[in-house]
Amino acid sequence: MKILFLVYHGFSDYSGISKKIHYQVKGLRENGHDVRLCYYAFSPEGHRCRYIDGQVIQDYGKGRLAAVRQRVDYRCVYDYCLREGIAFVYARSFHNANPFLIRFFRRLRSKGIVAVTEIPTYPYDSEYTHDYGWSVRLGVFINKQYRQQLAQTMSAIVTFSDEQEIFGQQTIRISNGVDMDSTPLHPAFPQLSNPLHLIGVAEVHYWHGFDRLIAGLGVYYQQPSKVKRDVIFHIVGGVDETYMTGNSKQIGFQTLIDRYDLKDKVIFHGALFGAELDDVFNQCQFAIGSLGRHRSGITRIKTLKNREYATRGIPFIYSEQDEDFDHQSYVLKAPADESPINICDIIDFVDSQSWNPTVIRHSVDHLSWKVQMQKVVESVFPIHQLKD
Repeated sequence: MKILFLVYHGFSDYSGISKKIHYQVKGLRENGHDVRLCYYAFSPEGHRCRYIDGQVIQDYGKGRLAAVRQRVDYRCVYDYCLREGIAFVYARSFHNANPFLIRFFRRLRSKGIVAVTEIPTYPYDSEYTHDYGWSVRLGVFINKQYRQQLAQTMSAIVTFSDEQEIFGQQTIRISNGVDMDSTPLHPAFPQLSNPLHLIGVAEVHYWHGFDRLIAGLGVYYQQPSKVKRDVIFHIVGGVDETYMTGNSKQIGFQTLIDRYDLKDKVIFHGALFGAELDDVFNQCQFAIGSLGRHRSGITRIKTLKNREYATRGIPFIYSEQDEDFDHQSYVLKAPADESPINICDIIDFVDSQSWNPTVIRHSVDHLSWKVQMQKVVESVFPIHQLKD
């Protein structure tokens, strides 16, 4: 089957979202589908362009008019779908519903082309706080006005939540997947390592709740003790200044570091990928998932990060509900509240057994992107139709 995977933005080597999209495309191709990846990015000359598999299909030019055109003009994608015989469009929501996008998908449907939209996180309204600028808030407002109509142009909404219906449209519920080929296995863990190194990898937002872990370190180091295990927290990924100084959703990282004198206990590596990321992972014995999803109104979610940690074979902690991991022996659950994370609990958990990275990794074999993406295709198209 010919499939167009439609993304409304570009890619970055440092972005987990970018990696995920490429893994999804790979998973579809591993099932025998002919997949074309459509995305929007800047050309080397600074032009706003829409691409398919690296080839420009529309050059919108430069300036404000070009910025508007790329948001409203999808004729190049429509023409490509008809010309190339695309049967299925898999779109990844960018919270960008508008009348022009609705018209584009209605035209596809009138030609018999099936479409679904993936909403990576749901619900998501609480993610947009007053800390965002006016242009983002305007986009959010427009999206709210039209997302219900956009959903009705789809055959289904793909979600990683347990919701059976989103914006009045039926859902296809899958898990975030893993790609074994691209994720190295963690080396064997030393027993009772000192110091204990923790790692949190994210393009940091308030719902990651890393401030709870830093506050927990502060409480831990203030406790009177003659012999105290040294614990170091490595944060890998971009950290906006508002998360260092504090905002309406969380206390600032730097505020906590100064309050508890943790300057040598919290290390900010910035965005890393490839061998540099692997090097930091390999010195750590425990990983930090999301600790603040409750802040954005989410109780259940199947996050990509939990699956990446398990694929590497490292034990980890998180606070939401995730049915794929809630009962795994290598997972430590944190309460979904604002309390500081208990560092002694982490130490005891890490020391409680000998961790086998290979065993942890094999527990997510069924979560490969090949399996998860084929679930979507088979939910939309009858199996006999796929065989024809």
